Amino acid sequence: MTVTKDTIIGDILDQDQNTAPIFLEMGMHCLGCPASRGESLEQAAMVHGQDVNQLVEKLNAQLGG
Repeated sequence: MTVTKDTIIGDILDQDQNTAPIFLEMGMHCLGCPASRGESLEQAAMVHGQDVNQLVEKLNAQLGG
């Protein structure tokens, strides 16, 4: 799996639950909430004041994408 800014958070977590700490690190502590799982990375980054490109890099490094 290769992550982009349009990738849905729930899809990433379903692929590899070890990505959860990356989301927690950015301040996204609501991973169990159905609404957050349906957000794109870009939406989540915007809400949490994070750089979506850095988030994509970290997630792809974790996933090997």
